[in-house]
Amino acid sequence: MEESFPFHYSLWEYLFSWVGLLFFLLDIVMDILTVVSLYQEENYVSMGLMIFFLLGSSVLLQVFSWIWYSDSLDELETEVEKFAKEKKLMKPFHFLQLGVYLRYTGLMEISTTHFFRQTNTFTEGVTVYLSHDLQMLRLFEAFAESAPQLILMMTLILQRGELEILTGLKLLSSVASIASTVAMYHRSMRAFLEDKRKMSWTSTAFYFLWNFLLMIPRVAALALFCSVFPCYIVAHFLSLWMVLVLVAWSQKTDLMKSHWEWLYRATVGLIWYFSWFNVSEGSIKLKSVVYYSLMGLDTIMLLGFWCWKVVECADGWIMLNPYIVVPTLLGLYVIGIVVEIIYYKWFHPNCDKKKISEPSKQTPILVKADSARYRSTTDFAVFEELPAIPDEGPAQPVTGAVKRSRTLAANFF
Repeated sequence: MEESFPFHYSLWEYLFSWVGLLFFLLDIVMDILTVVSLYQEENYVSMGLMIFFLLGSSVLLQVFSWIWYSDSLDELETEVEKFAKEKKLMKPFHFLQLGVYLRYTGLMEISTTHFFRQTNTFTEGVTVYLSHDLQMLRLFEAFAESAPQLILMMTLILQRGELEILTGLKLLSSVASIASTVAMYHRSMRAFLEDKRKMSWTSTAFYFLWNFLLMIPRVAALALFCSVFPCYIVAHFLSLWMVLVLVAWSQKTDLMKSHWEWLYRATVGLIWYFSWFNVSEGSIKLKSVVYYSLMGLDTIMLLGFWCWKVVECADGWIMLNPYIVVPTLLGLYVIGIVVEIIYYKWFHPNCDKKKISEPSKQTPILVKADSARYRSTTDFAVFEELPAIPDEGPAQPVTGAVKRSRTLAANFF
């Protein structure tokens, strides 16, 4: 890696690494059980959609994982990744949809090695970039798989008239799971702050809360609309998604290799269909106002069509009273925006961009000194000045995981 940090790993961070892996595996088990349940009910259309979401999301994650690995194959530091590279197993692993597990295994190796041996075999920089890539993949998975699955299950529940208190709580927990994934991505940005206390757990809690409150009306509106107009939801998604992709294109993002940037922009459009995600520098306030205004209008339109349909076809019986549901969802939307304003006003760590090395600038390669020649601060290794190195031409631009992480951090802060 172009940059090195002393690696500090607490018991809580180590446990959270294992908890994240367990939840990832549990999610796969629950998905399989859901597919089996739909098969037993002979609901083959829903089963096909569920399998499509699972396979589509998995392929998307493997493609991103492979692209990111191919960007930095010479910088692998974990034994499991080195073994996979030496045995030429990288491509087979990703073809078999196991690339993400390889990343998890590498992170577990780093975590376990440091926690039990208390050695600096790995720098924190390696862990930060590997962990950040995993958080990005989980973020993509949340909106490519979990959110569509949630809308599908909510639609089935509404069509069957099986909405009960316990069912509602399960659906809310699913929304909370997606919001927590977004919050953990927020938390991963903490590594790029010189003073990590600037991003406290209170900050993360507010970040989770406004995403949770805004996601409830969005997901609910899509599910309600889909329950009465199931054939039109595809047209709605494709038309709005293409517009969002064009907007992402206009932002001139620069996260991937040039010939793969279109995939990232298409994924950003998918995320924007459900939730806000900043992909470029500039005024967050202006972009947020435009985004939430458009999404608010779209949500109102979806709820309006649902309300018109259920009132017209109710025949005296309505499972969900639209005169209660619509104001409640719109109220949550407004409250979520208020909480977001509070977060950016008092809890967002507005970091000095100069303290985050810009990936677009040419950055000289740092030469590690031995342990006697540098001292460590709380967050960064401070190197003593070394003798001048002869100029061998212009330094190479920062690439790979370093470029991705710094770009996203610059956009976030």
